[in-house]
Amino acid sequence: MEISQETTDALIRQGIDLAYQVVPSIIYAILFYLIGKFIIKKVLKGLKTFLEKREDSPSLNVFLYSFSKVILFIVLFVGVAAIIGVPVTSFLAIFGAAGLAIGLALQGSLSNFAGGLLILAFKPFKVGDVVTGQGHTGKVSKIQILYTHLLTFDNKEIIIPNGNLANSDVINMSTQDTRRVDYTVGVAYGTNIKQAREIILGIFEKDERALKDPAPVVFLNNFGDSSLDLVIRVWTNAENLWPLYFEGMEAINNEFEINGIEIPFPQRVVHQGK
Repeated sequence: MEISQETTDALIRQGIDLAYQVVPSIIYAILFYLIGKFIIKKVLKGLKTFLEKREDSPSLNVFLYSFSKVILFIVLFVGVAAIIGVPVTSFLAIFGAAGLAIGLALQGSLSNFAGGLLILAFKPFKVGDVVTGQGHTGKVSKIQILYTHLLTFDNKEIIIPNGNLANSDVINMSTQDTRRVDYTVGVAYGTNIKQAREIILGIFEKDERALKDPAPVVFLNNFGDSSLDLVIRVWTNAENLWPLYFEGMEAINNEFEINGIEIPFPQRVVHQGK
């Protein structure tokens, strides 16, 4: 079966018309892609330079760079598709459906992801701080997008989801230069409180780690079952907190022994009837 000349001519004309319609779009799409890629490369280079100057949040910097790169290339891809003639609404519908499915599948991870962004952006704590959160106390070793890593004082690593940390109370013990050391010491009933106070204050007056302003104080705090409880408050620089606490306790015990002040143990006085 032979194709007539008229049919051949009609097909050629349709092909030429189609070429006139498609070829310019393809050329424009290629140019758009090349120019867009060049611009994206320059933008990402500038963004990387800017983020490298922010050394306080390396994890956030990596995320912002990667996220920006993905978004820019998605925009470029959608732009190329629109020039060729592919309906943009189809892509938006696909991305929306995919985002919904991923969101439902990764609800917990997305919560941690959002919590990580909040922690890295608002900085309630930073690497190196000593914090208490979710029932754990330790030094922050790493802050990642999904998890925060704590090293406890006995060298255990605690990994806490950022979603939990961002939505609960966190105690940061590293933000202030000075801390208060609190002691509670019991002395026997009948002890001269004034003498005990002078002995304790004398210990911290000689200790250079104890700050003079605010000055150390000693108060009678409670009439216990078998002791008079004294509360002692001493301010010191944050790095001296625990050395002063432990050495101060030992010094108080030694001075009380020297001066004959009894630190009582729990006891009961029983009167037996006839």
